[in-house]
Amino acid sequence: MESPVCLIENIDGTLRVVQEATEYLMRINQPVVVVAVVGLYRTGKSYLMNKLAGKRKGFALGATVQSKTKGIWMWCVPHPVKEGHTLVLLDTEGLGDVEKDDQKNNAWIFSLAILLSSTLVYKSRGTIDNQAVENLQYVTELTERIKVKAPSASSAKDDDAEDAQFVQFFPSFVWAVRDFTLQLQIDRRQVNEDQCLEHALTFKKGKNHATIDYNLKCFIFETPAPPEKMAHLESMTESELSPSFQAVAFDFCNYIFKESSVKKVKGGLPVTGRSESTWCVPCLENAVLTMARIENQTAVEEGLQVCQRGMQGLTFPVSMEEMLNAHRHWDSQATKTFMSRSFKEDSGEYLKTLVDAINKEYASFLLRNEDMSEKVCRQLLPELSEDMANKLKNGFYAKPGGYELYCSDHDNLVAEYRKRPKKGVKAEEVLENFLKEKSVESNSVLQADKNINEKERKIHEEKVKAAMLEQEKKAEEQKRLELERTLQDERRSQEEKLQMMREKMEEDLKSQKKEAERAVECKLKEKKDLLEKGFKNKAEMMSREIENLRAERHKEENCINKYGVLNVNLPYLI
Repeated sequence: MESPVCLIENIDGTLRVVQEATEYLMRINQPVVVVAVVGLYRTGKSYLMNKLAGKRKGFALGATVQSKTKGIWMWCVPHPVKEGHTLVLLDTEGLGDVEKDDQKNNAWIFSLAILLSSTLVYKSRGTIDNQAVENLQYVTELTERIKVKAPSASSAKDDDAEDAQFVQFFPSFVWAVRDFTLQLQIDRRQVNEDQCLEHALTFKKGKNHATIDYNLKCFIFETPAPPEKMAHLESMTESELSPSFQAVAFDFCNYIFKESSVKKVKGGLPVTGRSESTWCVPCLENAVLTMARIENQTAVEEGLQVCQRGMQGLTFPVSMEEMLNAHRHWDSQATKTFMSRSFKEDSGEYLKTLVDAINKEYASFLLRNEDMSEKVCRQLLPELSEDMANKLKNGFYAKPGGYELYCSDHDNLVAEYRKRPKKGVKAEEVLENFLKEKSVESNSVLQADKNINEKERKIHEEKVKAAMLEQEKKAEEQKRLELERTLQDERRSQEEKLQMMREKMEEDLKSQKKEAERAVECKLKEKKDLLEKGFKNKAEMMSREIENLRAERHKEENCINKYGVLNVNLPYLI
């Protein structure tokens, strides 16, 4: 992406997702690291985003008191550190814009920034004082706009559970303070930026979604340039900026590049650009369901494409054994591709869709192979029998002993036909039909041979019938063996799919357990802090949240029992 594009338009207080931007995201199949910047307007948010993109220009920098960024703008660039990943930068409209009357609009923009990001940068200006913390308090309270679950008749207990689940979605938090002039001291003791931030947030956390302290980082920037040059910040070179400002900006970018994780959903599953486009909604549960549908549909498409491309590499006609080996291999590769992309696919619904699609494609490849085999065989037999046709036309067999000569040439023809390679699956069936067509010709030569008496003619006729019957049996036996190999292959394929699904579920279960432990760890830390500060009632509420998290983790661990259900349901895949 050469320059930023608008992801969320804000026109007269109405937010709208820009289709062109989501279409671009849909084409990104790599995992995405999403960094969003929020904060009051005119605090230099766009400048930091341009630094992360490695560009001097891109996101609009305002030189006046008028806010330049409206809505949410997006810039997708290759991740400078993590190969095979895309860095998605989101520059949000400044909070507290004097030109805006509807502050609910701020709430929606900030809520979307939380939903979309894996790292949230809060940009402020001046000192980390009570006013700055109050502004941050206002920001954190905006998370009330985000719901983990869809609306229902919920109780206070449900709210506690939702708060606990929110830990698993909330992005890591970075506070960047610009134009900071005070000394970093607490009680006359020198501290670093993170300690200063921790101290400032003491007793300032909101009632709900108090996950902001799970992963804190603070960067304090001095003023980048003298006041008279600040209006021309975009056109200034790096050498014209304050050295200390440049040093902090360098550390900030390195921290974001190295520490910002891939955007994930509950269970620790990574998000791609395609699934990121589904998160512009105020309910996490709905977003996850939408993401699951899109990701699984994509997984089906990609799996099918793997199988199609692989099977198209065959040069028809091929034997049934070659066909089955190729199908087995590419079916397995397609399933592996599907498993690597599928998301929350416990029921096997989308896997069945993939299996049905692969079977349909395989049926078409079988028909193509049969058609090509029949075509090749029908061209080969007239070519091999051309010499016999000429002899018959010239009367070569119309003489005493002619039938014996005819039978010798006939046997040679069949032997030569069987020696020829790459005839495919219709070889015996086409030969059977060819011999039936030649039976009239063979009988004519037999009747014309004066050296053969009536008794010998009957013996020869019986031999021809026996040969025809033998050929028919060979054709039927070939079909039987092919069907048997096909059924065996289908059973192996089903067993392999079951095993892959078990392994996938075990892997997902480990990720879910890890995320649940992360949430419990965060809540235990918060409970300890509250007890130390004397907030007994809230600590008791925190205990209920921890128990909810543990109960949910226990439920997720028990999902392994679904393997029994899978063993019952999956036979319909074939």
